[in-house]
Amino acid sequence: MPADLAVIGLGHLGLPLAQAAVAAGIPTLGYKTGPEGGSLTAAELRRMHSGGFRPTTNPAELGRVRTAVICAPTPRGADGALDLGQMAAAARTLAARLRPHTTVILESPVYPGTTEEFLRPLLEEGSGLRAGRDFHLAYSPSRVDPGNRDFNPGNTPKVIGGLTPACTESAAAFYSRLTDKVVRARGPREAETVQLLETNFRHVNIALVNEMAVLCHDLGVDLWDVIRCAETKPFGFQAFRPGPGVGGHGIAQDLIGHSGRTLRMVELAQQVNDHMPQYVIQRAATLLNEHGKSARGARVLLLGVTYKADLADQQGSPAHEIALRLMELGAAVSYHDPLIPAWSVLDRPIPRADSLYEAAADADLTILLQQHRTYDLQGLSVKAQLLLDTRGATPTGAAHRL
Repeated sequence: MPADLAVIGLGHLGLPLAQAAVAAGIPTLGYKTGPEGGSLTAAELRRMHSGGFRPTTNPAELGRVRTAVICAPTPRGADGALDLGQMAAAARTLAARLRPHTTVILESPVYPGTTEEFLRPLLEEGSGLRAGRDFHLAYSPSRVDPGNRDFNPGNTPKVIGGLTPACTESAAAFYSRLTDKVVRARGPREAETVQLLETNFRHVNIALVNEMAVLCHDLGVDLWDVIRCAETKPFGFQAFRPGPGVGGHGIAQDLIGHSGRTLRMVELAQQVNDHMPQYVIQRAATLLNEHGKSARGARVLLLGVTYKADLADQQGSPAHEIALRLMELGAAVSYHDPLIPAWSVLDRPIPRADSLYEAAADADLTILLQQHRTYDLQGLSVKAQLLLDTRGATPTGAAHRL
């Protein structure tokens, strides 16, 4: 069966899109742009294959689809700017096979202006076609929240900004097959800036509650109770919760290195969030000292080393830096995570605890970094000699909270 859709990039952005397309009955081609790969189970892969999904490494097949969505990763490079290398390679591969009347949509996180100023020339030069006349070009910010059971591509509105009104309508026609609601932006720059605003909104608000966590600890105030009460306000407030750091694939963007401009609040938020692993170390060392122990030689058990609960994804997880800093202090670090069978930090394998309760009872300090659903936190708080809860997940009074 010929594919209607090509999803270019099968990482954390592309796989959910491909799954949604297959569920909507769209024959879908999956083209990998690099070593990225999502975490689908064998059963999920079988369902996708039976529904019309076909992975390929043959770029010639990209020229046989009606719609191509570029979902290549754009990680932060050494200079702090987004690395558009994989996206550019995907665009060149597609351009060499691009046919007239194809709809090309970019979903990768990018700076405002990238679709018009960076992607468009690559596609036009490589294909000899003109965007807006010979093929449609649009941008749509990806709204992926891995592991969220309440929101999925079907009930999450999709924002679309096309190079021309016809481009917008062509992209809207595609996405209307996947979602209940399509929102038309004025153009690709507006749609790109939606992604910028949504990503930075998360980072800024997490930074605020992270600062509140430090302040409330110093004041002897229970921040978790403060949040519980504050979120009863039906307007003007959205609850965010502190943690040991910010992980995930959504990178805060302050535009520096792209336009020379900086969003000062985002820059400050990033500094606050980047400091949280060190704050966890400070709290851990203080707790050990208060109980007559030194960090050097202490046995420290880390619980949950993924960036998000119940998700086997370690992208940007603060657990890595926390483990590294603990080892630099001379602590003997081990970990437990039901989703991560093996874990290394700087190529040093970290011992994995087989029996959670025995390991917690044996450790001088247990640090809860991620509250996986399988953890019995009440039982854990009883077994652990000393427990630092960075997620506010344990019962009140059962542990030392961040």
